[in-house]
Amino acid sequence: MKKINGKVAISCAVTGAIHTPTMSDALPYTAEDIAKQAIDAANAGAAVLHLHARNPIDGSVSLDPDHFLGFVPKIREQTNAVLNISTGGSLLTTIEDRIKPSEVISPEMSSLNMGSMNFSFHGLAKRYKSFKFDWEKEYIENSEGYIFRNTFKDIAQVERTLGREHRVKFEHECYDVGHLYNLKFCMDTGLFKAPVFIQFIFGILGGIGADLDNLIFMKRTADRLFGSNYKWSVMAAGAAQIPFATQAVMMGGNVRVGLEDSLFIERGTLATSNAQQVEKVRRLIEELGYEVASPDDVREMLDLKGPQALAV
Repeated sequence: MKKINGKVAISCAVTGAIHTPTMSDALPYTAEDIAKQAIDAANAGAAVLHLHARNPIDGSVSLDPDHFLGFVPKIREQTNAVLNISTGGSLLTTIEDRIKPSEVISPEMSSLNMGSMNFSFHGLAKRYKSFKFDWEKEYIENSEGYIFRNTFKDIAQVERTLGREHRVKFEHECYDVGHLYNLKFCMDTGLFKAPVFIQFIFGILGGIGADLDNLIFMKRTADRLFGSNYKWSVMAAGAAQIPFATQAVMMGGNVRVGLEDSLFIERGTLATSNAQQVEKVRRLIEELGYEVASPDDVREMLDLKGPQALAV
């Protein structure tokens, strides 16, 4: 999302599908906690809420639309935030399962990963001696063998089902430079129309590393491929979250934070909530002399269909 009049949009990814309950007591997984943290993040300045669901019993990853419906109506009722429903919530299920929550909810935005990739976080298992729930250790360790499937056929199915039928705007998640070329191919063949919204993602094992030179490289590549026909934001995992967000603002971009991407507020200190991360990045944005964008600013920037068009 390109800045208009010095405004920077903050997205907040509230819970995700990587971190597990053992890793942080702040990670929300019940419907009540996801709703509360999302609402608090919006009140702190997040214009966009990037949402995954969890099984409320044990915190495991869920694609069940009913689990999304446990918190989405409450968030919509109590905030004006743009709701962005993930279509990447599981590395182990079909694209049909992954897009089902967005089919039911018909949100203003949905994420769309722009290429298949190794996607691993298995190294995290060694950091914990015990786990709150039985599923966690095996889930983390097994990610060493995960391939996150996003074929051109899958991408076209998401566009056909959500883009055409529900007028959903996509957050095109690009984990490496090849994903930018995939997006350009899709645009050249008429699948997506300019301007597109790109989320540059750094620091996921299997994707491009969290080095600032890579941010500059990705941005220059996108400029060459898309010219002025794209809006952009930056998300970096773990300790790179805030440094990359700061650099993105100074380069004319927008930012994403949240407990999906990093469990920490600073090196060695766990964040107490998603709102704490939003508050920190908001302070940085404002101290750099920019204004934080509102949800309606984002709707104007991306020409979104508006919250009244949601199905819930």
